[in-house]
Amino acid sequence: MSPELLALLQQKKMPIHSPILVRVFKEEAELEVWKQDATGRFQILKTYPICRWSGDLGPKFWEGDRQTPEGFYRVTPELMNPHSSYYLSMNIGYPNDFDRANKRDGSLLMIHGDCWSSGCYAMTDEQISEIYSLARESFLGARRSFQVQAYPFRLTPANLARHRNNPNLAFWKMLKIGNDHFEATYLEPEVNVCDRRYVFDAQRPPKSRKPLVFDPTGKCPAFVVDPKIAQRALEKQRIDDLEYSHLLNGNAPAAAIYSELDGGMNEVFLARFPDRVTLSRKVGLDLAQHPIELLMGEHQRIHALGLLRGDGPHALRLSKLQTVDGVDVAVPSVRRADEAIE
Repeated sequence: MSPELLALLQQKKMPIHSPILVRVFKEEAELEVWKQDATGRFQILKTYPICRWSGDLGPKFWEGDRQTPEGFYRVTPELMNPHSSYYLSMNIGYPNDFDRANKRDGSLLMIHGDCWSSGCYAMTDEQISEIYSLARESFLGARRSFQVQAYPFRLTPANLARHRNNPNLAFWKMLKIGNDHFEATYLEPEVNVCDRRYVFDAQRPPKSRKPLVFDPTGKCPAFVVDPKIAQRALEKQRIDDLEYSHLLNGNAPAAAIYSELDGGMNEVFLARFPDRVTLSRKVGLDLAQHPIELLMGEHQRIHALGLLRGDGPHALRLSKLQTVDGVDVAVPSVRRADEAIE
């Protein structure tokens, strides 16, 4: 660790081996490292601008979709790689129990250096060196793992209202419960999965002697939330819900459902990595100059939205093959109503 980082730890009264917690925000392209202080609560240590992330807002669904994960993950020492091709890396542990219960797959999803992303949160080599050292030192303390909370954006009422039309809104509101438990108490939320959903800080009901057993795909056991955490979290949620309702009643502007971008980069890096800015544009939609590439890009976009996977009301029907420059390409025969409006 650098002398400056050691001095910051001392200033904030954070033991060098105390636990850390990482929070990632896609839209803001920021990564926060929180560390437990002498009181046992977490406080912010540093905020790092993210050099590159890929995909769009929303969770990762399958291998190769270029999506960076969203959810609650744990990093253990064996997931740390000091010999990474991207300088240093830490595997966040995707897929977790929630992902597997919802039939999502993928592998090797990292926080790493080299400012290059294909489903990962990429930092600069200087940044990952510091983050890696903080993680390494924390493993020498009482906990042999640390939590990663990955979010689409800061889960404020204003941001949720802005993204209210996004099909991932229900998922994000579920993540917000864990976010609120943390922000209301500055204690790391205990995370479990049952009934294919996250639950936070669950305890046995009073007078119950049955141990809590969580089956990610099974029915949730009877549980209560730690009253000290629940009271503060519910008060925060009540205030946020009032603000959210006020914004909806005031017809606050809504963001486009699809960004048409492949990831993002914190603005502080735009001048430093001008050659990588173009990588944040979705190939096939704005960079392609050929009709076939345009059609392929549109097909990839529709597939990423899960609209080609079933026969439900939102599935698209493909017309018969059309010939474009001598190549047969299947294209949608109809578009969803919301896409037509957009």
